[in-house]
Amino acid sequence: MLSSTTRLALLLGGWLLLPAAGRAQAPYPAPVEGDFALPQFRFASGETLPMLNLHYTTVGQPRKDRSGRIANAVVIMHGTTGAGSSFLSDLFAGHLFGPGQPLDAAKYYVILPDAIGHGKSSKPSNGLRMKFPKYTYDDMVVANYRLLTEKLGVAHLRLVMGTSMGGMETWVWGYQYPGFMDALLPLASLPVEIAGRNRMLRKMAIDMIEMDPEWKGGAYTTEPKTGLAGAASSLIFMGSSPKQLQRLAPTRALAEATLAKTEASLYTALDANDFIYQFDASRDYNPAPHLAAIKAPLFAINSADDQVNPPELGILDNEIKKVAKGRYILLPITDLTTGHGTHSNPAIWGSYLQELLALTEKPKL
Repeated sequence: MLSSTTRLALLLGGWLLLPAAGRAQAPYPAPVEGDFALPQFRFASGETLPMLNLHYTTVGQPRKDRSGRIANAVVIMHGTTGAGSSFLSDLFAGHLFGPGQPLDAAKYYVILPDAIGHGKSSKPSNGLRMKFPKYTYDDMVVANYRLLTEKLGVAHLRLVMGTSMGGMETWVWGYQYPGFMDALLPLASLPVEIAGRNRMLRKMAIDMIEMDPEWKGGAYTTEPKTGLAGAASSLIFMGSSPKQLQRLAPTRALAEATLAKTEASLYTALDANDFIYQFDASRDYNPAPHLAAIKAPLFAINSADDQVNPPELGILDNEIKKVAKGRYILLPITDLTTGHGTHSNPAIWGSYLQELLALTEKPKL
């Protein structure tokens, strides 16, 4: 049974961090945090940053095959406004990283990066504000590739997976570095340009912040609350499940109390400039023309009640045909699905992850 806090976090599509597992109870090795400095990092926009810091968390230990290559590395990428630590929750890590679980950390070396602009990685709120380079998902993938190859010594990945924004990065990984991984698992994402209602809601959220006089062109000293309130309304609409919100808040009083709790959490978690960058980073994302370049087996998993990637668009039904070893899995709406946030509940989709890992298991020599 999910706690009300966990269910609310899931219903918000991952915009709020899930409650972290207590270290004393966690059935997997203690996470280890680290940082990787990339001097003079050049972005796709042509801008450079004198020093880009990429923060990351690892769980488990790297293990090498007979050729001396790390063979058990898995990278998991978080969603918009999140961080690698988002995955260190009872709901996620507690169902994946423990003994006998799909990504048992005694067997796998799990790497959880903080994307550019998120978590403890370099971001506008560190000081540059709106002068921070205008990063994209491509920049995130390149930075993660360099983290793996230059810092962690990983030349090949057992699995690339991600949720929401991380799912979109997974598609990019597939065609940018097609020989780098054994398997791909994008969750809650579509491999096409962000357009239609999705882009409109993102742009509306950004506009609400920038129209608030207290934003001051990004030079605010206190968060522009009116703008963030408008942005929060887009987040709530995008990430929520009508069915589950009705169950969670079946009366006016409960609905308003749940909204107040949600807004308070978002106001505490969000920085206005970081938010603008995070939601605009998808502006040139579009894997569709490159899907035929993906070589590794790929399972794309979405939930039928996902308001960000609604199945009635029919997009994945068509685009998955371009992926040589691709499979589209649409999870039906149940009492357990929570809209977009279903991506963070492996109790629902973990069996497909196990199937993908078994399918791509290399025979032992």
